[in-house]
Amino acid sequence: MKSLSIFDISGRAMSAQQVRLNTISSNLANAQSVSSSSETAYRALRPVFETQYSTDPSNPGLATVAAVDIKRSQATPEKRYAPTHPQADKDGYIYASNVDTNEELVEMLQTSRQYQNNIEVLTTAKTLMLKTLNVGK
Repeated sequence: MKSLSIFDISGRAMSAQQVRLNTISSNLANAQSVSSSSETAYRALRPVFETQYSTDPSNPGLATVAAVDIKRSQATPEKRYAPTHPQADKDGYIYASNVDTNEELVEMLQTSRQYQNNIEVLTTAKTLMLKTLNVGK
């Protein structure tokens, strides 16, 4: 990766938070879904982030983040006895998604705050650049 500016770093961080928010949205949308088997039940999604460092020798300490993968949770879905449910298996069980809505809401708040922090960084950098341009006037 080439040299990074403050705009590159914050922009990439905001992009990573957008991926995180998209997975949270998908999880919340499927939180109450059920299936007829454990294998086909919805499992929560989690993004995998990786730190990416600048390769520019003049700025060796600069780094940003990238979402490199999205993994499905390996937690087992909840097995419920509901013999009258249309999706019940031959033994009368349905399998609910393993999404914890409280956990997802906390994740959503954290993601939103981190996104807002990056907007604040960009706004501050822009303001400082404009003030620097006006110093010579």
